[in-house]
Amino acid sequence: MTKINELDLSKHPCFNKKVKGQFGRVHLPVAPKCNIKCNYCNRKYDCVNESRPGVTSTVLNPDQSLEYMRRVLEKEPRISVAGIAGPGDPFANGEQTMETMRLLRQEFPDLILCLASNGMQIGPYIEELADIKVSHVTITVNAIDPEIGAGIYSWVRDGKIVYQGRQAAELLLARQLEAVKKLKENNITVKINSIIIPGINDHHIIEVAKKMQELGADLLNCMALFPTVDTVFGHIEQPGKEMVNGIRKAAEKHMPQMRHCTRCRADAVGLLDDDKTEEFRGCLSACAKLPAIPGKAPRPYVAVATMEGILVNQHLGEAVKFQIWEKKEDEYRLVEEREAPDQGGGLRRWVRLAKSLGDCQAVLVSGIGETPHEILSKTGIKPLTMNGFIEEGLKRVFEGQDVSVLQARKETCSKGGCSGQGGGCM
Repeated sequence: MTKINELDLSKHPCFNKKVKGQFGRVHLPVAPKCNIKCNYCNRKYDCVNESRPGVTSTVLNPDQSLEYMRRVLEKEPRISVAGIAGPGDPFANGEQTMETMRLLRQEFPDLILCLASNGMQIGPYIEELADIKVSHVTITVNAIDPEIGAGIYSWVRDGKIVYQGRQAAELLLARQLEAVKKLKENNITVKINSIIIPGINDHHIIEVAKKMQELGADLLNCMALFPTVDTVFGHIEQPGKEMVNGIRKAAEKHMPQMRHCTRCRADAVGLLDDDKTEEFRGCLSACAKLPAIPGKAPRPYVAVATMEGILVNQHLGEAVKFQIWEKKEDEYRLVEEREAPDQGGGLRRWVRLAKSLGDCQAVLVSGIGETPHEILSKTGIKPLTMNGFIEEGLKRVFEGQDVSVLQARKETCSKGGCSGQGGGCM
């Protein structure tokens, strides 16, 4: 079987026009939630008669996606790429997205893995994406001028806070620019999608191209607006071929252009010029009805930050190793000790820790910074703060009880103040 680092990346039909009639792609609709509201988007999940981004006939969970992938490859072996492109944004559904990518990489090591995102929340996941060899990522960037962006997005949500207007556009742009830069630093091929919206940003796409070239992006896809009813831009006429071709020609002075995009649905499957989405709809629906896998326990352990092996008494940033515990019948058993990533390195340290504790459902600590708390949570690991005996904490975790009732240290670290940036406690 092909080794991951020997993948033939030229078999991606969206990035290589020459193979679009030889190799195909499947989009796995595992990401229903979105973190921004574009004025051209209306995500009707069950609209089977529309072929456009943001639309799917159903939504799958990671296990269902894996089974669907098996069935697709059995019927259509020319599929070389598995991607997630919605129907929302993959990283507004980070846990489901990453679990799907892990399952696919484990079972299909010769499959090209691909993602399409607005870039808002992809940042904390980029290093793990590189680790599991997600080789292609598309970021949709419609403007690099916040004034223009403010007219394209109704709102942007960051955690529980919703931003609007210029503030929303500035935040989204900052995240997008950082995402493209970081993706290239991790040797991931980057395609930029820019929606051409007449009267809004058609005069501005060339500036997007210049900035993306500066950041090292690999390909630019200038896509014509798809006017959709019940949206702010529903009244804007779709740009004609003359406008689109003119913009592509001008942008091509700065970046290679994709000219064969078919504006795929979030559940698209098949070759770009031999789409089989309708043919596979029954299979997709059947997989969506599959029950949860009985007895599956992907996270059977709990990690503990402890100095002597009796108490939970270390801040996450102070820990140089973690004890890994499991429950066997009515007893708690120490499985092993795992080294923590070296201090320093910023976000990379916490991403590496999340990967190291990937089989743990929770980590018990006496304190934790905001940044590692967010990263661990997004990867499916519950950071739980407490003080007291390890066994008492384990009992509450494994029995689904509230750990917060146990005494937790009030300070964020032993000497006051923790940046949460990976440097450890001073």
